[in-house]
Amino acid sequence: MALNQELQAVTEAFSGHGVDEKSLVTLLGKWDHQERETFRKNTPPFFTEDHERNFQRWDDHSVRLLKHEFVRFKNAVVPWTMHPWERDARLVKEALKKGPNAYGVLIEIACTRSSEELLGARKAYHSLFDHSIEEDVASHIHGIERKLLVALVSAYRYEGSKVKDDTAKSEAKTISNAIKNAQKKPIIEDDEAIRIFATRSKLHLQAIYKHYKEISGKNLDEDLSDLRFKQTVQCLCTPQIYFSKVLDGALKIDVHKNTKKDLTRVVVTRADIDMKEIKAEYQNLYGVSLTQKIEETAKGNYKDFLLTLVARKG
Repeated sequence: MALNQELQAVTEAFSGHGVDEKSLVTLLGKWDHQERETFRKNTPPFFTEDHERNFQRWDDHSVRLLKHEFVRFKNAVVPWTMHPWERDARLVKEALKKGPNAYGVLIEIACTRSSEELLGARKAYHSLFDHSIEEDVASHIHGIERKLLVALVSAYRYEGSKVKDDTAKSEAKTISNAIKNAQKKPIIEDDEAIRIFATRSKLHLQAIYKHYKEISGKNLDEDLSDLRFKQTVQCLCTPQIYFSKVLDGALKIDVHKNTKKDLTRVVVTRADIDMKEIKAEYQNLYGVSLTQKIEETAKGNYKDFLLTLVARKG
């Protein structure tokens, strides 16, 4: 391989989700001093030329990003080996530390887990942090979304098959009225709307979702302008669409490092649950298979591990 091709290969190994360790070992390991200097001079995204002192130094931002990419494989393997309760408890704790941009993870865990799984996460949180999820959500979150989030993480929903269709139809009208009155009172401050989405079974909420479309002609989440309520509805009523959209956002090339983490979280937490359905929905929404998209975007051991999980018969 010519040096120019090798330079391009190493640059690509550094760029993306994860790092192509095999290429780095093969190429960097054999380069002499002159070849490494040529690499530094020809990769301005990674190195800055100090003309006064006549040397090339790593760009600090690139170093920080690269550190994240090197640990991405570890950050997939470790959660995969955890008990699901502990994994969810730690995800909640991390989301609370990160602040409002991560509060969607709280909704995801509260709304896409079964009642027993959410109860298990709450038990694990007690064990790990000597607090309850409910009290930490209530004490860390101070915006108008607090009431909704506390209600969601406190839920223990009925999971049987019985749905009272008349009640679902009536509550669909209640939600429709709350959306229409959103300028006077945001839906996230509407006690009835919060009660419905924090307590009703998922089958009941899916019936509400169906009746809402009959009333308004649009899907419920399409009519919601409030991000937290939109995420809540999607996680409860159309989880495979929700997860497909999260994956697509995470698989874009130039996204923030925290958004890239969404890829690991979704694949690890859904591999044994509904990955087959998520893959089908992803293909339907974006016209490309999730496997192909990961192949094109991810690197090295991290990519191989993700593809192994995605191929499971969850």
